[in-house]
Amino acid sequence: DNVEDAMGHVRFLLFYLLCGVLAALAQLGIDPASTTPLIGASGAISGVLGAYLILHPKAKVLVPVVVIPLYLPAWLLLVFWFGFQFVALADGGSSNVAWWAHIGGFVAGATLIPFFRYRAVPLFGMGDPPGGVTLRRGVGWQRAQKGRDGSRRGPWG
Repeated sequence: DNVEDAMGHVRFLLFYLLCGVLAALAQLGIDPASTTPLIGASGAISGVLGAYLILHPKAKVLVPVVVIPLYLPAWLLLVFWFGFQFVALADGGSSNVAWWAHIGGFVAGATLIPFFRYRAVPLFGMGDPPGGVTLRRGVGWQRAQKGRDGSRRGPWG
């Protein structure tokens, strides 16, 4: 259940950088007068979160609530996280965080993942087991590693 495994190392690097650029453009396009510095990788990481939502929405994510370990579906956590970005925007920008970059990166990642993934990797968790994904490399990774002739692909996609 890994975004990089769904596309390979080189494509993942391009995907990550493109999400970062689109996140910065979203921040600048929506709030051109912003004085918030656009440094860091939060927009690109938000893109990876958006891609994860599209690839593995049913994956179980461990959330330590006080002392009780709780497993929640990834889609619930990511929808909550995405909504929190808008709540934080309502604060009026007092935190010096590029919230629109987070939103733009998330949308970019969710939009771009169908084009960057290996064709054999299913979307929306269709290839995941009913209880969520396992801790080993996912079925999509295994399928993607086989060429049409049954041979393994190289490490660079």
